[in-house]
Amino acid sequence: MTIDAHQHFWISAESEQPWRGPEHGTLVRDFTPDDLRTLTAELGVDGTVLVESEDGPHENDRLARWSAEPPVVGVVGWLPLTDPEAARAEWRRMELPRLVGVRCLVGREPLDWLRRGDVCDLFGELAGADLSWDVVPLDRAQCEEVVTLAGAVPGLRVVVDHLARPPLDGADRAAWEANIALLASAPGIAIKFSVGLDVMTRWSWQPDQLADVGRVVLDAFGPERVMVATNWPVCELAADYRTVWRDQVTLLERLLPSAADRERVLDGTAREWYRLDRERP
Repeated sequence: MTIDAHQHFWISAESEQPWRGPEHGTLVRDFTPDDLRTLTAELGVDGTVLVESEDGPHENDRLARWSAEPPVVGVVGWLPLTDPEAARAEWRRMELPRLVGVRCLVGREPLDWLRRGDVCDLFGELAGADLSWDVVPLDRAQCEEVVTLAGAVPGLRVVVDHLARPPLDGADRAAWEANIALLASAPGIAIKFSVGLDVMTRWSWQPDQLADVGRVVLDAFGPERVMVATNWPVCELAADYRTVWRDQVTLLERLLPSAADRERVLDGTAREWYRLDRERP
């Protein structure tokens, strides 16, 4: 069994996506379940985790339309986490089947709001509902805030997206490795073996470079806290879905001699951290 733990859908005319710039012309079109379903069937991907790509209630409504469409087996929806009362209201309002986690886009903004008592209470409620929190920390200060929250909220499962901005595009490797060590020190944090928008924008797909950072992450987190993901269609900035998935599987065969460890990264970790096999109303 295999799970692609991070992908998106969107209708370009319906989505403002303020993160999308002139250099992202490849992404200015519709990406729907019909586009992905054939690819996942061809490559033997059994399911995907659909993740929000734009903040706002309208995004949850779009995700709800797609949540029952194969290959989706779980959905990470949007909540305005900086405003707990608004987040609770949206949580009550949205009707999102297969909801397994939440996130909001944090960019490079300070995450000191995570220290607030009302925010910690909200995350406690999310943990109590068995929902995870996805986040993309990009620098040391953000990583420190994420680790502090993970320690402050018992039972909270944190999923760090996109290798916490690996140094594939010339970023400071020593600083990134220190951030990975810090994040891995918190047992409530897992990480996705995927590449995010900022890196994809400036980096050409080079599997050997990805293997190098993958080794660091696997050593730090262990297979039980790493899950493979393509970040489709954002990955199309650097390589097509077939290339990304096949290269990642090949890299894992090189990095993890144990078939059981590879199965964890390709399937088990995502199932466990997102509770993909649980009964839902």
